[in-house]
Amino acid sequence: MTDIKSQTLSGLMKEMERLGEPKFRAKQIYSWMHGKLADSFEEMTDLPGKLREKLQQEYEWIRLEPVKVQRSVQDGTCKFLFRLPDGNVIESVLMKYHHGNSVCISSQAGCRMGCRFCASTLNGLERGLKASEMLEQVYQIQKWSKERVHNVVVMGTGEPLDNYDALLDFLQILTGEGGLHISQRNVTVSTCGLVPQMRKLADEKLQITLALSLHASSQEKRRSMMPIANKYELSEVLDACRYYFNQTGRRITFEYSLAAGVNDSEKDAEELAVLVKSLNCHVNLIPVNPVKERDFVQPNHRAVVNFKNKLEKSGINVTIRREMGRDIDGACGQLRKSYMDTERVR
Repeated sequence: MTDIKSQTLSGLMKEMERLGEPKFRAKQIYSWMHGKLADSFEEMTDLPGKLREKLQQEYEWIRLEPVKVQRSVQDGTCKFLFRLPDGNVIESVLMKYHHGNSVCISSQAGCRMGCRFCASTLNGLERGLKASEMLEQVYQIQKWSKERVHNVVVMGTGEPLDNYDALLDFLQILTGEGGLHISQRNVTVSTCGLVPQMRKLADEKLQITLALSLHASSQEKRRSMMPIANKYELSEVLDACRYYFNQTGRRITFEYSLAAGVNDSEKDAEELAVLVKSLNCHVNLIPVNPVKERDFVQPNHRAVVNFKNKLEKSGINVTIRREMGRDIDGACGQLRKSYMDTERVR
């Protein structure tokens, strides 16, 4: 059966044509799914009963089942574990800021990128998510919180650009008219550095922010932390970042996870400043979130601040990411991993 929530508006119009229905029905259905966040075809009360029956027979209705919600007592961050229709589980995070609510979503069930500091990749990749399954994370969280989602970050479990076509449909539905209509400028997509897909995304000329998981100031060190660096040289990745900026005018964000004794030295900061100085960019320093299966530990606060100061003295725009959700398995993949381990023991 066709997954109706993953259909863009133009795709849905073609579906209505196939069913012998007038095109305006597509806009009605689309609005119910992505604007009013309906839970079923039955809620679409301005559609004829026979059409609703036909839709029920012809299309799959994707809905995520909330399995677990954890709320941080420290900062109010909420982490959600959702079950997909095929039984896989994924996680999403709601973070509340003064400028609005941000939701961090997963793009895949598991991940095959193998980054050494990340829990998301520990059980490998199950599959990419459908556009509907990415959207549903945002929709379910908005309905649960009863508050509008203002910002969406595709930075949870999975490599978004490894699920490229579904990601593009997701972005079109999320930011287009007839749905939540979240501004493209309020959407960030993260990548570990899939160069061909980065260039392809640049050619779409969207106004989303591209965030590169950099995490090292040299090719050698990056290769030791991120297997993807064995495929793409750091120079290739940075060239793709320049291309993205030239095509879109959007400043690149570099995510840099600081791990004590690994990539947090004064020399690392100096090398990083030289590496990114020529780019229109922003560096986001992330004190690494400890994962029990990994041996990375967080630097002390002074080391983090010194690293930031070193970059700022070189004229680099830099912030230290505010730690959120530490007490609720806040790092990517941690809640999913602990749940899967528990289920496996049972």
